Amino acid sequence: MKKLSELYDINDDRLIKSVKINSKEVEKGDIFVCTMGVTADRHDYIDEAIKNGASAIVVSRDVGKKSVPVIKVDNTNLELRKLCAKFYDYPYDKVFMIGVTGTNGKTTVAEIAYQLLGKDTAYIGTNGRKYNDKHLSMRNTTPDVDRLYKYFKEFIDGGCNTICMETSSEAFYRHRLDDIKYDIGIITNITEDHLNIHKTIENYVDCKCQLVRQVKDNGYSILNSTDKYFDKFNSVANGNIVSYGYKDTDTLKIENYTLKRDKTIINFKYNNKLYEVISPLLGSFNVDNLAASILCLLCKNIDFEEIITRVSNLKQIEGRMETLPFTDKYTVILDYAHTTDALNNILSFLSNVKENRIITVTGSAGGREKDKRPSMGKIVLEKSDYVIFTMDDPRNEDPNEIIDDLISESNKTNYERIIDRKEAIYKALSIAQPKDIVLVVGKGRDDYMAINDDYLPYCDYDVIKSYYEQ
Repeated sequence: MKKLSELYDINDDRLIKSVKINSKEVEKGDIFVCTMGVTADRHDYIDEAIKNGASAIVVSRDVGKKSVPVIKVDNTNLELRKLCAKFYDYPYDKVFMIGVTGTNGKTTVAEIAYQLLGKDTAYIGTNGRKYNDKHLSMRNTTPDVDRLYKYFKEFIDGGCNTICMETSSEAFYRHRLDDIKYDIGIITNITEDHLNIHKTIENYVDCKCQLVRQVKDNGYSILNSTDKYFDKFNSVANGNIVSYGYKDTDTLKIENYTLKRDKTIINFKYNNKLYEVISPLLGSFNVDNLAASILCLLCKNIDFEEIITRVSNLKQIEGRMETLPFTDKYTVILDYAHTTDALNNILSFLSNVKENRIITVTGSAGGREKDKRPSMGKIVLEKSDYVIFTMDDPRNEDPNEIIDDLISESNKTNYERIIDRKEAIYKALSIAQPKDIVLVVGKGRDDYMAINDDYLPYCDYDVIKSYYEQ
């Protein structure tokens, strides 16, 4: 807690407990910042914030006299970062900061790095926040600043000296991360995504570039040399630029690998020496993800032989090619893939190792990027033996119309539609035969279903588990 007079030049020593931008979450002693959202002006919720216990209000326009101190600033969105930085004692300057961004793979890379770095490291991203054996859920990959800096402080108070975080393009677009200088910035790959926000691929890539622009002068920018936009990232990256990929010029070269149903054997070349790594993570895409994570540890001067040992003990990444343990009659895999490229990668791998059929349950999120749906549906239909199309965060769209988009570029008929996602998953599991693969894809371990303007409790993992508990 801090006194109001420590935060602003005001003769008022009342204690401030926390910083909030959601009036519904305000509690007694909080300071409420009236930021301007995409569709909401939080000045409209001042009275609700005060009713809920706000001790002070930060505004950017005249709001009249209130029962608590009102502090006027030029721009509340910019002020939020300054206030949170001061309130939480500039937490990002007190730890080793690792940022990971990219269209596909950022959750996996961040989680691998988190696991490999071991104790005293925290993770924050799509799979929530993790530290000291705690696992706490979150709604956004990269939260708003009032939450983000609070979480940073939480990690530090818990004894962490390293934070490994996913940095979404939207977070850079909304300027949530502008104050942070990264010790290591990792870019996985770029394919078209989130163009509902960025409008053009150029804008999207530029937001991704911001991560490596914010790398410290003595830090490391880790780039994927096989990515289409490597040269763009290389031209703007700060710090020491290192790369992973399949070229002789790469800092960490992937010489070759062997994909198996239960493991992956990879030969890496580093400093002119070959190293064999046996990884429990499956698929060619996880070869690249592991390479990025290993290079991160090498930049922290961790010995390669030690890294090999740590890789052999990796646990599955939740919701990312996660093989579930509920049955041994067939294989059930949970994955977050929601782009054409990601679906192609996972289904290509499964097609190569399958012993019987692939049954896929999938959909596409509503309210965004309709253009990618036909190619997503086409890949799924071509590389699965049977598909059950269902809802996936339809928001304000009709799930049947979303499915119409998904099937629009294919003449294959190896599918059915079951709108209720739980029912769709149950159907897939009920028709599975020995040695089949049931792939439930799109939401990973998300704990909600976005329908209209509501976020309803829902989790694919819980649904699958419940099927076997009947």
